[in-house]
Amino acid sequence: MKNQSIEPTKEHADDLCMPTEAEIEDVRRAVSTLVGKWKIDILFMLLGGPRRFGELRRALPGITQHMLTAQLRSLETDRFITRTVYAEVPPRVEYELAPAAQTLKPVFISLIEWSREWRVQLAQDAQGQSRTS
Repeated sequence: MKNQSIEPTKEHADDLCMPTEAEIEDVRRAVSTLVGKWKIDILFMLLGGPRRFGELRRALPGITQHMLTAQLRSLETDRFITRTVYAEVPPRVEYELAPAAQTLKPVFISLIEWSREWRVQLAQDAQGQSRTS
């Protein structure tokens, strides 16, 4: 697939978004790194600041201890989060976003805004359909 360089016109507006092979690969790489049943949820929870394991587990109903541990390890390996162990008795461990994941904050904000707009649009479409039925 070739990136098309077309002058912006109404007629060719859709062609401007034609991704290159490299861009497609970049998106695949980013999404595959973030995909995991709970990874997005964990990252979103950590946007508010450091959290302990128990806090994350309580905030994510349905996640098992094993799955949370596995997802945290994976996010740590990918350098999205950092794990800090404090020399206390009992030991305290906190997880927080690494700098690479901090840059995802605008993406999360955009996703939330998009989701809210989409939900409103779906509700309006449903109301419109029920009136015509």
